[in-house]
Amino acid sequence: TQKSHTAKTVRRKSLCILKNQRVTGAENMKIVLVFLFIAPLALSARAEKDSSSFDSAVSPETKSRFAMLDDVRILANGLLQLGHGLKDFVHKTKGQMNDIFQKLYIFDRSFYELSLQTSEIKEEEEQLRQTTARLQINNEEIKNLSQEMNSKIDDLIQNKIQLQEKVWGLEDKVTKLAIIQPSMQETKEISSLKAFVEQQDNHIKQLLKIVEDQHVQLDRQHNQIMDLEDKLNHIELQELAENSFTGEQTEPEAIPFPVRNATAVTYNSDGTAPDCTALFNSGMRSSGVYTIKPNGSEAFDVYCEMKFGNSWTVIQNRVDGSLDFNQTWDAYANGFGELNEEFWLGLNKTYSITKQGDYVLRIELQDWKENKRYIEYAFSLGGPETDYTLQLSRISGSIPNALPEQTELRFLTADRDVDIINDFNCPENYLGGWWHSECEETNLNGKYVTPRSRGRLDRRKGLYWKPKKGRYYLLKSTKIMIHPTDLKSFN
Repeated sequence: TQKSHTAKTVRRKSLCILKNQRVTGAENMKIVLVFLFIAPLALSARAEKDSSSFDSAVSPETKSRFAMLDDVRILANGLLQLGHGLKDFVHKTKGQMNDIFQKLYIFDRSFYELSLQTSEIKEEEEQLRQTTARLQINNEEIKNLSQEMNSKIDDLIQNKIQLQEKVWGLEDKVTKLAIIQPSMQETKEISSLKAFVEQQDNHIKQLLKIVEDQHVQLDRQHNQIMDLEDKLNHIELQELAENSFTGEQTEPEAIPFPVRNATAVTYNSDGTAPDCTALFNSGMRSSGVYTIKPNGSEAFDVYCEMKFGNSWTVIQNRVDGSLDFNQTWDAYANGFGELNEEFWLGLNKTYSITKQGDYVLRIELQDWKENKRYIEYAFSLGGPETDYTLQLSRISGSIPNALPEQTELRFLTADRDVDIINDFNCPENYLGGWWHSECEETNLNGKYVTPRSRGRLDRRKGLYWKPKKGRYYLLKSTKIMIHPTDLKSFN
């Protein structure tokens, strides 16, 4: 019948839709839209045909209801199958998107690693450029040296040719002399001249040996004289110091900078000594850490070094570079370090000692060849209101002076009221506080530098002694000490 034919047609279309579930998402959507558009038209047409073909025993309303239910079931089944197909398509699409995201992540990682490798390659390329530039400079230098060597080789070749010509001339003369035999008288004269020349040569050799021996003796005598001068200076200072504590004080003569009265040996009312010399005079003979109390000051510890028949107060000691001397103004004012090791006593403490009288400043130096030198100054030290201004006048020593004399030298650090001389900050560039003047004379509080340090700039930031007209003395150890004196004039 036409009803069954129409139902078969709908079922066939549904089966076709179910068979084509594996079609892509866009095609499924098109089929769904077509199906939804055609199905109502087919159902309405079939309902109209059914109403005219069925016999009158069955009412049209009943026939149409049964036909619609069958069509709806078929359509619902088709839509269910279509939904399952769409669900599978969504799952597949999610899987494909996850694969795409994973590949994008791998691509990002690869791009990041590639960028890192590119940066490294750029750095290596820059280093290679710098190396190439240095090689080009070296190549130019080698080329210039090669040209100089070629010029010298040409000169040597010319000299060789001239010598060959002279040798050929001498050979001709010898040949002529061989042909013309000298007489007996000439032979005797030649022999006597030869003997005389040999005698003179031996005499000259003996004189050279005598001169060398005398030179060695002079060197020894010079060293002995320097040692004797050193001992003599210390003996004189000792005698003067002893006299200053027993004799009456006299007015000092006029000298280029102010001089105060000598240190008194008398103790304070509480029994503490005013300096190391008072301790020595009381019977102390061992070097070490002692407590002193200068007049008008609080008590504090110092290191007293007993030698040369007296006691010296050490205000600076450097031996191995274990202490960083690149410190602030407050640290240099108050002191830092350990008194039994490397230390800086402190400008405040040093001033409280030296304002009691006149003192001698002794600087002991040792280079990396274990050579020891010293220098001594008469000096005056200003207070904190003058930035601890230092004035010096050389007394003696075994090394050329490297500090300006009769000049007010301000103590400078990198963080406090620095003077800029020729646009050059001395404490900042030389890494340590000091009485700087022209940023070249010396720097005993600089960076501790060993001879293996590379570069002239590193050495000049180090611990060194530099006379104005002389070379740099790179130092291994330094010691600065003070000792009282009643010397009336240091001129």
